[in-house]
Amino acid sequence: MTVLHNKYLIERELLVASGKRLIAEKLASRSWGNISLRLNDTQMLITPSGRSYEQLMPEEMVLVNLQTLKHDGTIRPSSEYLLHTQIYTQRPDCQAIIHTHQPYASTVSTLRCTVPAILDDMAQLIGASLRCTKYELSGSLSFAQQAANAIEGRNAALLANHGAVCIGRDMDEAFAVSEVLEKSCKVYLDAAPLGGAKAIEQKDAQQMHQFYIEKYSVREKTNRKPSEK
Repeated sequence: MTVLHNKYLIERELLVASGKRLIAEKLASRSWGNISLRLNDTQMLITPSGRSYEQLMPEEMVLVNLQTLKHDGTIRPSSEYLLHTQIYTQRPDCQAIIHTHQPYASTVSTLRCTVPAILDDMAQLIGASLRCTKYELSGSLSFAQQAANAIEGRNAALLANHGAVCIGRDMDEAFAVSEVLEKSCKVYLDAAPLGGAKAIEQKDAQQMHQFYIEKYSVREKTNRKPSEK
């Protein structure tokens, strides 16, 4: 591994492991979707374009400047890197982004509707509702801007006729959001033939989300065993 690729080695290895985790948890297949980590105010690491998650190597992770949008090295970043740079720019609290084409979330994205909070854990981890963007061509600046706007005040958004994007204050939280998103979308679809899921009151959903962000998630990290931190 070159000097360039030795830089941020821990973060590069985390992205590789996260790609394999996406496959294991059936949130992605082959090279679909992309993952990134914010490194500092001006840089992110993102998975490369067109590489299978099972075969990713740490040196293939691409370093991208959030301001100039230029990348280091000869390997191209994911074609949807603008999605990540736009969200990082608008969300200083966000440290990790997972974009997937996970099955249930992708199905609900074709409805192009806002999904209210229908489960307690959805309200806590995602927010008072799950918004969906207008349809835009993936990889375009308008696609990225739509996503950044839809995820404002939330930890996930649906990308119309495409998939989903989930964020977190670390990679574990972004994964938790992805898992709760998939569960929530499945429940939303399963409940439709039964008369539709009933939404949690908006004020209650907002309160649960704030409690999770400000207290529960902090307490959860504090209570982890040393080996889990």
